[in-house]
Amino acid sequence: MNKIVECVPNFSEGKNLKIINAIFNASKIKNVKSFELEYNKDHNRCLFTIVGSPEDVLNSVFESIKIATKLIDMNKHVGEHPRIGATDVVPFVPVSAVTMEECVALSNKLAQKVAEELKIPVFMYEVSAKRKENKNLADIRRGEYQGLKIKMNKPDYGPDKIHPTAGAIVIGARKYLIAYNVNLDTKDINIAKNIAKTIREKDGGLKAVKALGFEVDGMAQISMNLVDFEKTNFDAAFNAVKLVADKLGVKIKNSEIYGMIPLESLVKAIKSTFKADAFKSGQVLEKKLYE
Repeated sequence: MNKIVECVPNFSEGKNLKIINAIFNASKIKNVKSFELEYNKDHNRCLFTIVGSPEDVLNSVFESIKIATKLIDMNKHVGEHPRIGATDVVPFVPVSAVTMEECVALSNKLAQKVAEELKIPVFMYEVSAKRKENKNLADIRRGEYQGLKIKMNKPDYGPDKIHPTAGAIVIGARKYLIAYNVNLDTKDINIAKNIAKTIREKDGGLKAVKALGFEVDGMAQISMNLVDFEKTNFDAAFNAVKLVADKLGVKIKNSEIYGMIPLESLVKAIKSTFKADAFKSGQVLEKKLYE
């Protein structure tokens, strides 16, 4: 059986299509498939998926990192999404005949290559984290690029100061992640932030859910990372958002899955349909917000 790895690199450019396409096209080397290009002007961010053998995927994403380093100047970057670098985060995910340990080794190999050849500091996260405090991506990005520019913690690879235009990079290995956004029928960003705080795990909400509130395309948005769909799937997250939004008198305009998701996630959502676990997840939150 062929070894297959997935990589979903995120870059800090969502406005300039020439730059976005240059980064995306650089990944299209022999023996890999690059697809699902997504970008957003308000987040000022793009991402796509690369699939192939471990070594080919590593070479593919490195070509894109080189182009992003050349074309993106973080000193001029403005966007809603948290970020610390031109290439912000590069996760490797085992797909077929590959262990998580092999993905960790692959992430370290890429990190060393980026540090040595591009002179960019690299922080390792998730399963690849070398320090407990760096396991969570949000903890590494706290203060974002501006904060990193003022004071940077010692990276796992590369120089002890940020690259003058490309900042720093976070690289690691992780399980499947579902990027899921729910857009509200209001421009009030405080409502989105309130809902995000209510539903995310770190503030007592749903398991394996990270959430932030933004204004995107003229709408308040709850932007979520579902880091373990077996604990909280996107249908459960949607119904939790809906329950809280209804209590606040706000309607949901639409929702979107950003990038690819595992087939098992879709099957799980179909099986749960409207009720059962999905609504129970939301009901747990009601007391928390309104007691």
